[in-house]
Amino acid sequence: MDRTAVAAAFAALEAHRVEIAARRTVEFFAEDQKRFEHFSVRLDDLLYDYSKNRLTKATLGHLFDLARAARLEARREALFSGDKVNNTEDRPALHMALRNFSGEPVLVDGADVMPAVEAERAKVAAFAAAVRGGAIRGARDDNFTDVVNIGIGGSDLGPAMAARALSPFTSPELRAHFVSNVDGADIADTLAALDPARTLFIVSSKTFTTQETMANAASARAWVVASLGEAATADHFAAVSTRLDKVAAFGIRPERVFGFWDWVGGRYSMWSAIGLSLALAIGPERFEDFLRGGHDVDLHFRNTPLSHNIPVLMGLIGVWHRNIWDFPAQAIIPYDQRLARFPAYLQQLDMESNGKSVTRDGAPSPRATGAIVFGEPGTNSQHAFFQLLHQGTEVVPVDFLVAAEPIHADEKHHELLVANCLAQSEALLRGRSEWEARDILRAQGFSAARIDELAPHKTFSGDRPSSTLLYRRLDPRTLGRIVALYEHKVFVQSVIWDINPFDQWGVELGKELCNRLAPLVSDASADLAGLDGSTAGLIATRRALTAS
Repeated sequence: MDRTAVAAAFAALEAHRVEIAARRTVEFFAEDQKRFEHFSVRLDDLLYDYSKNRLTKATLGHLFDLARAARLEARREALFSGDKVNNTEDRPALHMALRNFSGEPVLVDGADVMPAVEAERAKVAAFAAAVRGGAIRGARDDNFTDVVNIGIGGSDLGPAMAARALSPFTSPELRAHFVSNVDGADIADTLAALDPARTLFIVSSKTFTTQETMANAASARAWVVASLGEAATADHFAAVSTRLDKVAAFGIRPERVFGFWDWVGGRYSMWSAIGLSLALAIGPERFEDFLRGGHDVDLHFRNTPLSHNIPVLMGLIGVWHRNIWDFPAQAIIPYDQRLARFPAYLQQLDMESNGKSVTRDGAPSPRATGAIVFGEPGTNSQHAFFQLLHQGTEVVPVDFLVAAEPIHADEKHHELLVANCLAQSEALLRGRSEWEARDILRAQGFSAARIDELAPHKTFSGDRPSSTLLYRRLDPRTLGRIVALYEHKVFVQSVIWDINPFDQWGVELGKELCNRLAPLVSDASADLAGLDGSTAGLIATRRALTAS
């Protein structure tokens, strides 16, 4: 990275913002009748429309200058070439290899990893097909009707999101469930409606030591043993892990253990054997379609010029909003109820990746980094936090996602859904002036005094930025494309900010402190000396409450 050139590019963007700050985006549409065509990009049936953001061709020129100053293209090639881009953990980040169908080798330390990737992919597919087809059965020779994935973080959020998103493609004869929270209510509520004889568990933990996952796995094992006996463990459990010794001690057969590699980060692991629960839910052929969707985007991201590269545009526009306009948040609004968990999935992908305050060399970041990501499906979100999006004091850029066609849903409902999506993006763009509000109130017969009172409350500033991803239908390949688009968007922003998006040291401190506090919470006689006053007081109060 040329830090001097990056600083100069940011300065140019700041100056450019001043130049266009008084202009409204609707003016840009009026001046350019083809603005939609000029500010949208396609990847097959998927369209990325960014025309409703306050930017011009000059803005894009400055953003591309910034990308080149940050050596985005070289860093992108380093990512795909297996360089150790995860510098704090001294390893590559090659989740793209998991969905590589090019036939080309992918090298890590000079060795091609694709034979091992393809072998594990085939093993996942064979196991999923055998369970779905009834060749693999429970201890009492029952077909499995339920699969419970036990994991947390990337071992849960990705598969859980995708299984719900692709529910029209799942088999009603094999239901998928996901348990992640160490709160015992999570697993208790999940197991309450299940039959042990027909339930298969997948324990997803690379080290087989993750605290929450192993607590839930132990509870699941006890539940199976209580009903079916100790020997049933081997028939009702599989694992995604690299610790064969710990998996064997748990009672899981070696042939039911699936692995992945240290160059696969947790939040990027759904493409690996961590996606086993998804492959079981939708079938191995559709799981491959999902992988191929990710590969489509890898090819697009790696080979397409910056000006037509969707993840590059998404990332740079996000930088424009975060650093130049100082917008602290990003809303993700899928107009698809089946994408209900997509915003939560993106929270981990984006905020765990780019929630960093130091650069790759450990120096304090000279500018703001990751945005606060939140969201909820439309139209529910319209009746929740959209009030703030339209009239709040903070401007929050919005990404809308919507399919042109529904899958297993009423066409009329879907037409109304699409209309709502487009209406919200138009309302954010146009707003409503006070004079327009006055005209509407006057037509409704209000008095002049009442109009004076109400008009400010019915005024919308507008010019609130949004982008829209429109695609034909939410099938496995499309979902794979969408996920990979956001993965690469996050990478683009990490390059601009010169941070490492592939580690997550901020997660570790809480884990360490939990290990120290757990014995103090469990043992009412344990000495609380050395704790801060608040923590000691809370533990003491809990002791009193549970003792009474």
